[in-house]
Amino acid sequence: MSSVPRLVVAAPSSGSGKTTVATGLMAALTARGLAVSPHKVGPDYIDPGYHALATGRVGRNLDAYLCGSELIGPLFLHGARGCDIAVVEGVMGLYDGAAGEGELASTAQVAKLLRAPVVLVVDASAQSRSVAALVHGFVSWDPEVRIGGVILNKVASDRHEALLREALDSVGVPVLGVLRRAARAETPSRHLGLVPVAERRAGAVDAVGAMAAQVAGGCDLEALVSLARGAGALSCAGWDAGTALVSPLPPPLPSPAPDLRFRPERPRPQAPPSSPSREVPPGGLPVVAVAGGAAFTFSYAEQAELLAAAGADVVVFDPLRDEGLPDGTRGLVIGGGFPEVYASELSANEQLRKAVGAFAESGAPVAAECAGLLYLCRELDGLPMCGTLGASARMTGRLTLGYRDAVAVSDSVLAGAGARVRGHEFHRTAVEPGAGGNPAWGVRAPAPRVEGFVQRGVHASYLHTHWASEPGVARRFVERCRTS
Repeated sequence: MSSVPRLVVAAPSSGSGKTTVATGLMAALTARGLAVSPHKVGPDYIDPGYHALATGRVGRNLDAYLCGSELIGPLFLHGARGCDIAVVEGVMGLYDGAAGEGELASTAQVAKLLRAPVVLVVDASAQSRSVAALVHGFVSWDPEVRIGGVILNKVASDRHEALLREALDSVGVPVLGVLRRAARAETPSRHLGLVPVAERRAGAVDAVGAMAAQVAGGCDLEALVSLARGAGALSCAGWDAGTALVSPLPPPLPSPAPDLRFRPERPRPQAPPSSPSREVPPGGLPVVAVAGGAAFTFSYAEQAELLAAAGADVVVFDPLRDEGLPDGTRGLVIGGGFPEVYASELSANEQLRKAVGAFAESGAPVAAECAGLLYLCRELDGLPMCGTLGASARMTGRLTLGYRDAVAVSDSVLAGAGARVRGHEFHRTAVEPGAGGNPAWGVRAPAPRVEGFVQRGVHASYLHTHWASEPGVARRFVERCRTS
C-alpha cells in the first residue's frame, strides 16, 4: 500500500490558470524543502518541462487513453518514488476527456484512479455570486470526485474577493487561495501552446519564480499539504521499465470493427537487398541516438527508460548543433517538437542531414514521430531536410488534434502488421507523400485512412505513442539495433 500525499489541480475549463497554479505550487513546495513529484494529465509535452524546472525532477504524464487506466497508478508511483508530495496538473476542464469516450482520459478519471483530492482553479475575473453555482455544479456532478478546495484566480480587488468568498460560504468548499492578476507570471504561447522551456531557459526560470511567488503569497500552503495528505492509499506497485519488459502485457484493447479495411494507396516497392549482419559484439550495448535540443523536445521519460532496460545505450544529440550522430549509433529515435520553428537551422546543418540520410538508407532502425517525420522529409516549407522520405512537408493554418486508435499496416521496426496502438496527433503541418514506402498505420477515426511511412528500417508517422503501454516496442527496436 502506498500513501504518497498528492493532489490534483483542475479547472472548469482551459485557460483558467491550472498551469500557473500547479507549477507555482510545485516550485513553492520545493522551495520549502519538500521533494515534489510533478505530473500532468493527458498527452501534453510542454507543461512537464515547466514542472521539471519547478521541482528538479522529471515531469511525467498520466494518460488513461494512451496507457490504459490500469497503468495510471503504477506510472504515478514510479514518478513519485522517494518524494514527499505529488502535484498533478489536470487537462482541459475537470470532466473533459477523449471525445465520445465518457470520462476516459479526463482529469476526473485520473483523480479517481489516484484516489486524490482535487483543487479547483476558478477564473473569477468576470463573476461574483455566480461562482457559487459554478463550484456547486462541479462538486455535485460526480460524487466520486472529491473537490477539496478552490483557488480563485484573476481576482480584481479586495472587494471582489469578499464577494466571492461570501458566495462560496454556502457551497461548503474551502477557499485555499486567491490570486490577483499578475502579467509577469504569464508564459508566451504560439501555435501549439506554451513555448517549451528548452527554447527560453532564462525566461522560463523567471516565469516559474514568479508563479511560485504568486502561489506562496496567495495560497494557504499548509492547508494544501494537509489536503494532499488525506489522499487514499494505492494498492498497486510502482511501474518499472525492466519489469514491464518481462511482465505480461495488460489486456488488449477491443478489436477494430470487422468491416474496417485499410487499403494503402501509396506504391509498394520491393524491399532493398538486405545488408550484411552487423551484430553488436557480446557484452556491448547498441547505441540508440535520441534527438533532443530545442527543436525536438517532445518525449515521454518512460521511452528512454524502456530503451535502456531493453539493453540500449541511450545517447541524446542535438540536430541544431551536432554535425554527426553519436559514435557507434545503431538506432535513431527522433521524437516530436518544433522543426517548423527551426527549419532554417536544421536545413543549414547539412552535414548532419546527410549523416541521418545515409544512416536511414543503410536499413538501420529509425523511429520518427511527428517532428521526426518532418525532419526526414525531402523538404519542410521549401527548405531541404534529410531526404529520407520522398515527401514534402509544410505549415498550414489547420490544427490536427485528437486521440487516435490505429492498426499497424506494415511490418516495421516498431510493430508487426496487425498490431494495435493508441496514439495522439497534434500538429499544424501537412505532408504530401511522394513515391516510395508503405503506410505505417491505419487510423480508424475520425475517418478511416492510412498514415505515415515504413521504408527500409524507417518508421515515420504523425502519431505520438506512449511506449509504456506497449513495452514490446522497445524490445523489438533494440533487437533490430543489435542485428541490423
